Amino acid sequence: MNTRKYEAFYMVSGALDDSAVQKISDHFKAVVEKEGGSVSAASKWDKRKLAYEVNGQKEANYILMNFESDAKAPAELRRQMRNSDDIIRQIIIRLDHEVVPNNISGLE
Repeated sequence: MNTRKYEAFYMVSGALDDSAVQKISDHFKAVVEKEGGSVSAASKWDKRKLAYEVNGQKEANYILMNFESDAKAPAELRRQMRNSDDIIRQIIIRLDHEVVPNNISGLE
């Protein structure tokens, strides 16, 4: 199995209380684990005011989740987040294993 590291950042409706936000976070952790991945960290940031209104929402709870899996877990996670009415915005990115410095030839 070829696993890679991913980071999921999503915004949950600001109208929800902390227990509902935790339930949503636990659900998405379970999605990753069901697909054979492992969650290394998941943290809820503060509720913040949005720069502009999104789908009628003026505030959102921000959640950041780091996980490792094959390509099936992020695909399923993305599908479920898009179908959820409580998720305002989401992005899942693959983290590079190796960070290569940007060294321009001649400039050191």
